[in-house]
Amino acid sequence: QVQLVESGGGLVQPGGSLRLSCAVSGRIFSGNVMGWYRQAHEKQRELVAAMSSGGSTIYADSVKGRFTISRAENTVYLHMNSLKPEDTAVYYCNYRWASEYWGQGTQVTVSS
Repeated sequence: QVQLVESGGGLVQPGGSLRLSCAVSGRIFSGNVMGWYRQAHEKQRELVAAMSSGGSTIYADSVKGRFTISRAENTVYLHMNSLKPEDTAVYYCNYRWASEYWGQGTQVTVSS
């Protein structure tokens, strides 16, 4: 089993920054992929960014140049800059290796 615990969401004004963290514990294997997804109200969950244990990254076009994903040991971060109201969503941490695991989600609200 794998457990994911997220933190760092909140309310921020447009143009502001936030950092999300996700601590991953349990049966963790090399070759995994950790990432962030988000789900806005009445919309489908979408990939925001993901990073393999080898360092390869992928970003949604809508966040390129504004968001950065990073990893340190078994924690994955999402550094979010120049936030826009359309970034408002519940953000979920994701771990994939053979199976897929999800965090509980953390709300990010971008509003003045």
